[in-house]
Amino acid sequence: MEHSGKEKEALQLIAEAEKKVKSSQSFFSGLFGGSSKLEEACELYARAANMFKMVKNWSAAGNAFCQAAKLHLQLQSKHDAATSFVDAGNAFKKADPQEAINCLNRAIEIYTDMGRFTIAAKHHISIAEIFETELVDIDKAIAHYEQAADYYKGEESNSSANKCLLKVATYAAQLEQYQKAIEIYEQVGTSAMDNTLLKYSAKDYFFRAALCHFCVDMLNAKLAVQKYEDLFPAFSDSRECKLVKKLLDAHEEQNIDSYTDAVKEYDSISRLDQWLTTMLLRIKKTIEGDLR
Repeated sequence: MEHSGKEKEALQLIAEAEKKVKSSQSFFSGLFGGSSKLEEACELYARAANMFKMVKNWSAAGNAFCQAAKLHLQLQSKHDAATSFVDAGNAFKKADPQEAINCLNRAIEIYTDMGRFTIAAKHHISIAEIFETELVDIDKAIAHYEQAADYYKGEESNSSANKCLLKVATYAAQLEQYQKAIEIYEQVGTSAMDNTLLKYSAKDYFFRAALCHFCVDMLNAKLAVQKYEDLFPAFSDSRECKLVKKLLDAHEEQNIDSYTDAVKEYDSISRLDQWLTTMLLRIKKTIEGDLR
């Protein structure tokens, strides 16, 4: 009963809002405060949307927020319009991912028009996450992470930009776009090694770049490791660098057992994540292929 009561109330608020919008378009309203009627309608749509949220009718909530957003645009209230589109997007996330993306894109257009690039970047990340998890379209997720990184860089938010770029590198390597992944890992690693707080993570980025090189060509990987050691001497003493060197030796000797032992030894101290496991298996297959 509670649910149907709230839904009924929400529908009444929408009917009221629609009346206000209609009456704002009449000749007399045009002369005498049509905009205040639209403002009232915006408020009614927002109240209805929140009631729909309470009963988890996400599509209806998203639609009501969208109506409010469009009226805010008519009233030239850009900030309120963008906020309403974001609210609509968040509601649609739970019911209609594509519609959520459409609403967030509308909000991004408004924010970039207002010069609010940091907020626009945040919503590009939201869209990327929908493509990642709901629609499983990794190419589109990459494009939105790249756009977010671009906006963050423009606003000098380099650590936020790097977080987005690392997402891109992870996916690029999985899609065997190794050159793209290498460039990002090297760029982020180089900026991390000059930062006292991030220095420790630089070895991980150079490690990942080296593995991407290894997937392309063993000689490339050898040269890359030397380059990273020259660039960042602390890399030489890291377990990551030692592992890559052991793997290079195993590859050169065509020795699958020593390759497997080196990986196991590393994994017993630092657990391998899914990405590293994938890359190490790809490299192992190249040795197995050479042995056939």
